[in-house]
Amino acid sequence: MSDTTRPHTVFSDVDETLITVKSMFDFLHYRLVRLHGAAGEEEYERIMAVLRRRAADGVPREEINRAYYRHYAGEDVAAVTALADDWYTERAASTRGFWIDSTREALHRHRAAGASVVLVSGSFPPLLEPLAREIGADAILCTRPLADGGTYTGEVAVPVIGEGKREAVLAHLASRPDTDPGDCWAYGDHVSDLPMLELVGHPVAVGDDPELRERLALRAETTAAAR
Repeated sequence: MSDTTRPHTVFSDVDETLITVKSMFDFLHYRLVRLHGAAGEEEYERIMAVLRRRAADGVPREEINRAYYRHYAGEDVAAVTALADDWYTERAASTRGFWIDSTREALHRHRAAGASVVLVSGSFPPLLEPLAREIGADAILCTRPLADGGTYTGEVAVPVIGEGKREAVLAHLASRPDTDPGDCWAYGDHVSDLPMLELVGHPVAVGDDPELRERLALRAETTAAAR
């Protein structure tokens, strides 16, 4: 790991990097079925069909992220948070495997070595805060739905997806001028995580995305050749 005598930060994507599910969509299904039963299942399939179609049509991931949160317009923040706590409790206790153990253990090792751990995700606080507590994360950089009077408006501040992750990580690093990005680590599972991974000295690919692994291998070769 990096030189632990100097301040360093470990940034980690969440969905399919730290946990095996896509938290936003897994929770959406959980919530709709919990509240509406079979009708909720049908509503979930309808919503997902629309989002998949838009993605297939080339709609940017940032806009898909915004579209997802519009389905929470008018929902009570406290009620959503309570359901999110139930979701986490059930998923974390499941024998089906909720955590990606290699990443979870790596983050615990980084934490024990004195690193600051930061979760970076397009998901939102009610789903990420329980994960952060388990990992011992110091901060969460994520999409934050806007609320008015305790009710979600359906809009978000900034989608933390792709370049949004890069901007969030850059802002976090800028707030810690004693931290050298070259000493920092980042974990991601998808090529869309590259804008974040390329900011640090120690990027780690989780899973088998061939494009991500190829791009990181090329980056490592280029860095080595420049030394």
